[in-house]
Parts: sequence; C-alpha cells; structure tokens
Amino acid sequence: MALATTDNVIAAEPSFPIRMLRMLLADKFALCAAIFLLVILVIAVIGPAWLGDLATKQNLRGRNLPPFDWTRAWVWWMGADALGRPLFARIIVAAQNTLMVAAGAVILSSVIGTVLGLIAGFSSPRMSQIIMRLADVIMSFPSLLIAVIVLYVLGSSILNLMLVLAITRIPVYLRTTRAEVLEIRERMFVQAARVMGASSKRILFRHILPVVLPTLTTLATLDFAYVMLAESALSFLGIGIQPPEITWGLMISQGRQYLTNAWWLSFWPGLAIILTTMSLNLLSNWMRIALDPVQRWRLEMKGGKNG
Repeated sequence: MALATTDNVIAAEPSFPIRMLRMLLADKFALCAAIFLLVILVIAVIGPAWLGDLATKQNLRGRNLPPFDWTRAWVWWMGADALGRPLFARIIVAAQNTLMVAAGAVILSSVIGTVLGLIAGFSSPRMSQIIMRLADVIMSFPSLLIAVIVLYVLGSSILNLMLVLAITRIPVYLRTTRAEVLEIRERMFVQAARVMGASSKRILFRHILPVVLPTLTTLATLDFAYVMLAESALSFLGIGIQPPEITWGLMISQGRQYLTNAWWLSFWPGLAIILTTMSLNLLSNWMRIALDPVQRWRLEMKGGKNG
C-alpha cells in the first residue's frame, strides 16, 4: 500500500515543461517578455517574405512621412523614411538580420567557450593555463575595437559581423564554465563516476555539463541582449551591415541626420531595440531563479496558486 501511494505521488508530479510554464505564469513581467520575444521571433521568420518588397520600394513623394496618419494604410502608421519607404515594414524586415547576427554570435561563442571551459577546468594545469592565457589575450583588447579593425579589414557582412562578435564573447563563457567545473569536479557524484571507471569525456558531458548548463543558459540569454546592442552600435558607426541589407542599428544610423525634423526615423528602431533588450533581461532574471533549485520554490508556490 505504501509503495502504491509513493507511485501515485510520483505519477502526479508534473513534468518539467509544465513546471516551467507554471513558474513563467507566476512572473507576469517574465511572461510579458516571453510573449513579446515570441512575437519578435515570428516576425523575424515571416517578415521578409511578408513585407520584403514593400520595405524596399521607394516613394519619393512620401519622403519623411510623419507617423500617426490614420488616413493611410496600416503600414504607414509609423511614418516613412527619407526615401519614402514605410518604417513599420522596414522594422519587421530588419528584425531578421538583427536577431540572426545576435543568435549566431551567441551560439558560436557559447559552444566554443563552453568546450574550452570544460577542458580548462578538467584537464592538466598546463593545458588550463594555455587556454586561460588565450582568453586573456582576447579580453585585453576592447571588444568594439577588435570588431572595428576586423570589419574594416575583411569588409562588412553578416557572416563577418557574426564571427567577430562571437570571438569577443568567447572568454565570458570560457571563464564561467571553468569556474563552475573547478567546483563541480570535487563533488561526490563526480568522484563516484571516476571510481566506477567512467572516462573523462563521459564525466564532462554526462555529469558535469548538465549541472553547468542552467548557468550558461541564463548567461546566453543575457548575452544575447549585449550582442544585439553591439551590432547596433557597429551599424550606427557605419561599419556593420551595409545597404541593401538592413538592421535596427543601421536604421538608427540612417535617421540621425534627420533627428531635428524627422525624429521618428530613429525613434521606432531604437524603441524596438530597447523593448527587445529589456525583455531579454527580464527573461534572463526569471531563468536565473527558475533554473536554480535553491530559489525556484518561490515561483513554484506562486505557480501552484495560479494553477
């Protein structure tokens, strides 16, 4: 009877996705941020096919058309740029390149940095010192300065921008992973796996990496916002993605000469950047709590009440 009761309790325990959803519902700010980011992601996927032609079609009679003109079609409600192209359509189309560069840089830097951090934290002191000195060399140069030099030499393109931003962010994941591994490798379950004859590769990727992964996921979410701002800064300086490609940062750069008489050219893409980065920060803060077994009980209690 006691065994059946225990089995019923285990069977009644909700799955991990259900628990995460309940914890997300318990944090209203994180829920709004997740919904906003989901909308932005959908827009980035379908935007170019939906409004790509309209975003590039010029209409010089509508140059710097002011926003909130409700007599026109809905794509003109944010106004038009210096070539008469609707800003709403251009912001939607630009979302794809902006998120593509940020996502590619974060994925590359996190994968490379995590692998090097695992090796540095679990290998011999000599190998660890070599890897850490490599990270110190990268961090000794300002990240934006490296990006400026590399993009000036290799040329501005989505791939080059993605690679240079990824290189500058590798030390962040490398140092974080190494610090976590140095602490986790001394725990009892790692020692037990080593005694039972598990290889170093198996210990790293089957026992240590799952413990480090929640921290890295939170860091990647926060770093996504930083990389997106860095891309916008480079595009604003004129060394990022060049026309006919378009990003939110490039739209701000193109509108800065019209700030006195057409403020909306830079305002709307700037607002898109602010809302996206703020949503990423809110979601990162929620993930930090939700993935931490010590703190997640607060969200689980609220989620249990809401559920």
